[in-house]
Amino acid sequence: MVTELIKTENLYFRYQDEKDENKFALKDVNLQVKDGEFVVIIGHNGSGKSTLSKLLNGIYLPTDGKIYIDDMDTSDEEKIWEIRKNAGMVFQNPDNQLVATIVEEDVAFGPENIGLPSSEIRERVDFALEVVKMAEYKRKPPHHLSGGQKQRVAIAGILAMKPKCIIFDEPTAMLDPSGRKEVVSTIERLNKEEKMTVIHITHYMDEAINADRIIVMDGGRIVLEGTPREIFSKVDHLKKIGLDVPQITQLAYELKNQGYDISTESLTVQELVEELCQFL
Repeated sequence: MVTELIKTENLYFRYQDEKDENKFALKDVNLQVKDGEFVVIIGHNGSGKSTLSKLLNGIYLPTDGKIYIDDMDTSDEEKIWEIRKNAGMVFQNPDNQLVATIVEEDVAFGPENIGLPSSEIRERVDFALEVVKMAEYKRKPPHHLSGGQKQRVAIAGILAMKPKCIIFDEPTAMLDPSGRKEVVSTIERLNKEEKMTVIHITHYMDEAINADRIIVMDGGRIVLEGTPREIFSKVDHLKKIGLDVPQITQLAYELKNQGYDISTESLTVQELVEELCQFL
């Protein structure tokens, strides 16, 4: 039986330095994420997606409403460390999460802090580095790594804590295309092979194609929710709120507008080629 790992109920959040008492960064957000699910949250700058990520990890507390992580209320101070162990967080800039001078020491930092025995720490570090394909770099200084490699080490550091869910807050925003590809591949592998629950917040539409579900935010609210095919077929709606669609979907949309009778639900090159083959 698939259970809800994350649940928000009528969630509101207003920043303390916000002078307008009626201006909320999040408004009436109701969200459920199932154990093992791969959810991508998209939205333009200021839509509330990054604010939501920090609430899910207990960095912020709701102004109103509730958040439950594995049935634990994030407003319960006694449960906050257990919540953060269950919902790990990876941020935009990997340099902000790397704390040691050697890769394997960095990955060991979290398990050491929770007092695990040395033998288990060793096992967890080796496991995490293998999963993110960075085992050969374990003796390297992090500052000798590329941006994508650093971000994979940051992911390994969270993975070594064995969380039930990892929340990625725009982890590829500061990376070049090669680094982005490395990190996205790692995120998808964590979900598919390690059965890790993943919440991936991004402004790159192509990173959402393989998600189980996409949540679209605008003005602090959830405005659309569905599979990638369902969401990206709504090209006009997404453009109206300032979002793009994957390049293949955009091309199919333009061809449709030029009079070609094809589906606008194509997400991959192969799917679009199959649509176009009917005209040969």
